[in-house]
Amino acid sequence: MELIPIGAAAARLGLSQSALRYYDERGLVRPRTRQAGRRMYGPDELRRLAFIKIVHRLGLPLDTAAAVLDAPGAQWRETVRAQIVELDQVIAQARSAQEFLSHALHCPTDHPARECPTMTGSLDRLVEGMTYEQLAIEHRERAASEAPFSD
Repeated sequence: MELIPIGAAAARLGLSQSALRYYDERGLVRPRTRQAGRRMYGPDELRRLAFIKIVHRLGLPLDTAAAVLDAPGAQWRETVRAQIVELDQVIAQARSAQEFLSHALHCPTDHPARECPTMTGSLDRLVEGMTYEQLAIEHRERAASEAPFSD
């Protein structure tokens, strides 16, 4: 594959030319060369850009992309492990939010925050000084004890 100019590279990957210039400024992807002042990209650079696009679309930090692309093995692996721990925390929080809202949605009362015994009980425990984390643990333990057993 021959070298292609920045505009063609951006179009091929569905990115803006300014994004490619930004990635160059950040040191994430350097054009292979310049012809008549225009950045030119080859297959290796396009793969790096495709990787960065995926990382960006997944909402991951560019620092994670930079580590995977260029850091020594032990270093980028540690960066990725730390990112996975953060994602696990985000997933747990999203699941909790989903359960909270699902409870409110399926509550037969018109105003769950005022009328649902489960919800008002939880709110009262928070008002009395229980932390959100303690309440979440209590809720998980209750849900686990009520879960049906399966083979």
